[in-house]
Amino acid sequence: MKNTFREIIKPVIVLTCICLVVSALLAYINTVTAPIIAEAEQKAAQEAMAEVLPQADSFEQITFEALPEKVTEIYRAKNDTGYVFMLTTKGYGGDMRLICGIKDDGTIEACKTLSHSETSGLGSKTAEDPYRNQYIGKNTDTLVEVDAISGATISSVAYKSAIEDAFEAFNLVKEAE
Repeated sequence: MKNTFREIIKPVIVLTCICLVVSALLAYINTVTAPIIAEAEQKAAQEAMAEVLPQADSFEQITFEALPEKVTEIYRAKNDTGYVFMLTTKGYGGDMRLICGIKDDGTIEACKTLSHSETSGLGSKTAEDPYRNQYIGKNTDTLVEVDAISGATISSVAYKSAIEDAFEAFNLVKEAE
């Protein structure tokens, strides 16, 4: 019985104690860092909003019951210069998180990719200026003029589809005013 305790039960007790201590430390570290991470994410979101709609002085979030599929959040500029749409779409490599600023006249001020996992050198080109600058000044009628990236059609179509959903949400917001 002594050999069984030393060979089986004692190691299980030791490993269980180690797991409990490590779990407690991870939980403590999470409670300490969670507010810091949330604050950094909020600051990054505010900077991105200011980048895609620079005329805005500040933003307030708008809630809607039925948003288009790819629209996750809508923000209105408090000085009525436009709206910012947070978008999530499925690209070739996974989710793409985008932000799009649409001026009050219904034209795009700017678009930006917040995060993506697209193929480097192909789908990742949707996050670069030559592609995203095509959207500047476009409205629902002229959005068809945006060209896809050769070799990255899935990523390009996903990006454009998200922007189309942003316009759909823009129209919903304008109708509700």
